[in-house]
Amino acid sequence: MNVQMLCEALRASRGFAHKRAIDGVVRRMAPALAAEVAVGDDCAAIKDGDGYLLLAIEGLVDEFVEAMPWFAGYCSVMVNVSDIYAMGGRPVAVVDALWSKGRGAADAVIAGMTDAACRYAVPIVGGHTNDLSRGGQLAVAILGRARRLLTSFAARPGDALVMAVDLRGQWQDPYPYWNASTEAPDARLRGDLAILPALAESGLCDAAKDISMAGALGTALMLLESSGVGGHIDVDAIPRPDDVRAGDDAGLLRWLTAFPSYGFVLSVRPQHGAAVLERFRERDIACAVVGESLAGSRVGLRHGGFDASLWDFAEQAFIGGGAKGEASA
Repeated sequence: MNVQMLCEALRASRGFAHKRAIDGVVRRMAPALAAEVAVGDDCAAIKDGDGYLLLAIEGLVDEFVEAMPWFAGYCSVMVNVSDIYAMGGRPVAVVDALWSKGRGAADAVIAGMTDAACRYAVPIVGGHTNDLSRGGQLAVAILGRARRLLTSFAARPGDALVMAVDLRGQWQDPYPYWNASTEAPDARLRGDLAILPALAESGLCDAAKDISMAGALGTALMLLESSGVGGHIDVDAIPRPDDVRAGDDAGLLRWLTAFPSYGFVLSVRPQHGAAVLERFRERDIACAVVGESLAGSRVGLRHGGFDASLWDFAEQAFIGGGAKGEASA
């Protein structure tokens, strides 16, 4: 698969399609959006005293909840916790909304949420339950707090694009999830996530994003678009599991569109690059410079020694990152 074919496959991927739906929703909600909170971050960051309240929510795909109820419950807490840390914060508490066809159908989901909440040390403080539904649905919201932010709006031309991912895991077949969480020690999970607020509070980094269902490259697009910059990414520099070998096109595409339990894209000032890499590597997190933030609107990829354009925000929005309420005008 050459670089042009790779770009086409990424643009056609389900993860990209899910994220692109955000732009239309944001446009329709424009009159109600808060003027002081731009859309595009992993959490809404609401100024509060000398810091920020962080608010986020995640909905789980219904077939995932039905097929893997315990893991879906676990992930519903895990991904919210990751969003808070991606913003340089620490979680305070979560609430859930759970629909099920009968009380017994909800038991495994509840067990998964409980296990994750205990392992990540974030309490479940309430929610909504309906066990008379025609099917299963799950959404979980989280509250956190940050002293200093990591945001999607702070990438600058000339920054190093860094990817950090925990490769000490395995595929959660048949889904495109890389699970480095459920078998890891509790203390390690919490300590690895604590790197992010430490980077923010030390001033080593101010721009980051949690790798989501759009995969590493879709997440990079969201970060760059929200910051109003372009970029260039070397696919061959991206950390990957040992089983994704050179020439394995299917394996490479699966990895680039994967949702890892621990994965972040950061935009780092050049003078802080070595220190940021060291923070992750000293905890055995795979981390590498994979590209650069650039002036302009185009994001290019390099693969196999050749370059191609993945996206141009001037031609087409990705998620419409940076939108605010009409009251700000």
